Amino acid sequence: MAEASRPRVAIVLTASTGGIGRHVASVAPRLVERGFDVTVHAPEVTLAAHDLGVPTVPLRLDGPLGPVGPATALLGVAGGADLVHAHGYKAAALALPAARLRRVPLLVSWHNAVLGSGAAARAGRLLQRLSARADLVLAASDDLRAQAVALGAREAVLAPVAAPALAAPRTPPAVRRAALGLGDGAVLVVTVTRLAPQKNLDLLLDVAARTRGRAGLAYALVGGGPLHDALARRVADEALPVTLVGPSDDVASWLGAADLALLPSRWEARALVAQEALLAGVPLVATRVGGVPELVGDAAVLVDPDDPDGAARAVLALADDAGARRRLADAGRARAATWPDEDDVADETAARYRHVLAGPRRPAS
Repeated sequence: MAEASRPRVAIVLTASTGGIGRHVASVAPRLVERGFDVTVHAPEVTLAAHDLGVPTVPLRLDGPLGPVGPATALLGVAGGADLVHAHGYKAAALALPAARLRRVPLLVSWHNAVLGSGAAARAGRLLQRLSARADLVLAASDDLRAQAVALGAREAVLAPVAAPALAAPRTPPAVRRAALGLGDGAVLVVTVTRLAPQKNLDLLLDVAARTRGRAGLAYALVGGGPLHDALARRVADEALPVTLVGPSDDVASWLGAADLALLPSRWEARALVAQEALLAGVPLVATRVGGVPELVGDAAVLVDPDDPDGAARAVLALADDAGARRRLADAGRARAATWPDEDDVADETAARYRHVLAGPRRPAS
């Protein structure tokens, strides 16, 4: 092992242009400040999407399950490391053989649930079960931690992911609202998400359909993804008051323009947009799934992901009561002040690393 003050850490990711990559970009340079030599191993698409602030090694990933690359890549991940930290199930599948062969401790961060019942879900559950063999599982929500324990994890702990500090809006909120044709007294509900099945966006459109009789209530859906065309067709066919904005790198301006935020997901751990909404003082209606209840507490209105009538009632109640929106916004800011920030998360991660490095090494398998 390197001198005790500078353990060498290999962080492994697969393709990530979103939240997992942003998390690693936040924590990796902070781990260097806390006494670790960190190298990130990831595909070019991930390295290009994030300013990681530490040395990087490109990974070529082949095979039907994604992270099944050449033997040289499998060995190279752990070749000079004292500890390997894989983010996600696919990254764990890449890192586990290398870590075991090199007799290096392995941590795996679980960021997402495996949903559905098709072939991809079955493969995901296989990788999830495999990754539970790590020396330590860091779970982004307590339901993931419980699942890791149920799958026989040697040790599993809750490890929250902090939202980065809010960027300043680059577009004035009034400009955003004017572009949507919103007049005085209009109420804008903003959803920021990837347009993918897990995000349960039919619930958003169901709510819009049930509330379109309320004058001045409009919805903006910010994000891109494979469901764009299907959602656009339904918006057009049903004349819904929903604007599909597309992807944006200025989310802060959309939150600044919003009167309400709506998170309709089927599952989330610590949804970044939920954190951003509360930090920005935007009242939030969210589904009662995954780690969302433990994240927001009483500082958001929670609804069932399969209850569009209840979600519509929640949106209408807040749309019609500016005082209730202000109270919820204040509660959100207070709740956000209790969350760990990026430095807290780095401190905790560093402590987890030292804990694993101090433990017994597993034999090669």
